[in-house]
Amino acid sequence: MKNLFLSSSFTDVTALFVDFATKILAGDQEGGNLLVGNSLARSSLEGKTVTFIPTANVPEEYKLYVEAAKQELEQLGIIVDELEVSTASAEEIGRKLRGNDFIYVSGGNTFYLLQELRKTGADTIIIDEIEKGKLYVGESAGSLIMAPNIEFVKHMDEVAAAPELTSFDALYVVDFYPVPHHTNEPFVQATEDIIKQYGEVLQLKPISNEQIIIVQGDTVKILND
Repeated sequence: MKNLFLSSSFTDVTALFVDFATKILAGDQEGGNLLVGNSLARSSLEGKTVTFIPTANVPEEYKLYVEAAKQELEQLGIIVDELEVSTASAEEIGRKLRGNDFIYVSGGNTFYLLQELRKTGADTIIIDEIEKGKLYVGESAGSLIMAPNIEFVKHMDEVAAAPELTSFDALYVVDFYPVPHHTNEPFVQATEDIIKQYGEVLQLKPISNEQIIIVQGDTVKILND
């Protein structure tokens, strides 16, 4: 069963992640009923491992949110195993994605991220692991990549960052289209442009930095911090 935690800004919704991840680990099928602030939940995450993919951030100048997310995970006692897909070997990619407890894909340029996932075959491994029930955590570009296609992200990201990308078809893990950072600067205009152009033709799900989309099997919910 798919278990997805899709966010715009991970550091703004860490408490929701703690409770959702804890319920998934416990096999709770009602993971949307979150109990924020549960210290027992935090302790249950200690020692778990996450494959942390910062690849989308490679062509970006601003990088602080990547380090901030890593620090949040480490403060929860989670072991962060970084995987830079664009430079890793096929063996390393397969071993880390399959071997760790969670998969985390950070924000940045969605087109560059898709390009590198496709080039290395990491995309198919991520899909396989999600289908097996592994918890997937997406932040911004990491959330967008779950959609069927990312052409609509042109309003937000530069396509030129991915000169080798031949198709905008994404991982298609979900049948909707997340729109991260809705109402948050500096993406207010970009998200409104996306909604204006695609709102009637795509199943958009806009979320602010304080909201998340959780997916458990066929159940999809938007929650607020």
